[in-house]
Amino acid sequence: MPIRKLKFTPGGFYHIFNRGNGRRDIFLNDKDRYRFLQAMYLSNSKDAGFTVADLEKIKGGYSLDKIKDLLDKKNVFYNPLVRVCTDCLMPNHFHFLVEEIEEGGVSYFMQKLGNSYARYFSIRHNYPGSLFQGRFKAVEVDSDDQLKYLLIYINVLNPAQLIEPELKEKGIQDIEKVWNKIESYSWSGHQEFMDRRNSVIIDKGLLGKIFSNSQEYSTFAKSILEGKQTFKWRAIEGLVLE
Repeated sequence: MPIRKLKFTPGGFYHIFNRGNGRRDIFLNDKDRYRFLQAMYLSNSKDAGFTVADLEKIKGGYSLDKIKDLLDKKNVFYNPLVRVCTDCLMPNHFHFLVEEIEEGGVSYFMQKLGNSYARYFSIRHNYPGSLFQGRFKAVEVDSDDQLKYLLIYINVLNPAQLIEPELKEKGIQDIEKVWNKIESYSWSGHQEFMDRRNSVIIDKGLLGKIFSNSQEYSTFAKSILEGKQTFKWRAIEGLVLE
């Protein structure tokens, strides 16, 4: 289904996604993934006062918590452009589920993030071409039901496809193996919704009310994997990357 052009509005929820140009991998190692997360955090503010490139000049590196502390020490007012409800980094693409906060926030956030990471990747991996497959794609989420199923699609079914790539067509063959992969996958918001991590990037927002605790979230996710609930592909048709 073609991705329609959107007028982003504050309070609107959007599934944001993009993949590597020619489906190439955009993350070659964990350093790349972590650099992308740093850029996410610093890009999600009108003016963070410095960029990830500035941080890279400082020896020793910075965790996300240390970056937050540095902003606090510099008295930089962190003014989020969007609420990142969840994210997932896959080898050749990424997903975000965001709520726009500031008018124009989605576009500005994605522009800053895309430019920052593409510049890093080009230098780090000596890659001169276009990293991404054009401009990022975005689809508006219309209902709480879509939010709920889209969250599981991003957090759970994406990492699951690293184990069983044809799960959509054939269903899941080894539930335990797939769930173990999801549980150990560090690069999605699943860890936040399981209350194992409190990243400065993720703000569950409304989804923290739809799933009020980790048990509710885990039960719903497992019920989908085990086939106790049919995953509503039609409910999110047009909202996903396939």
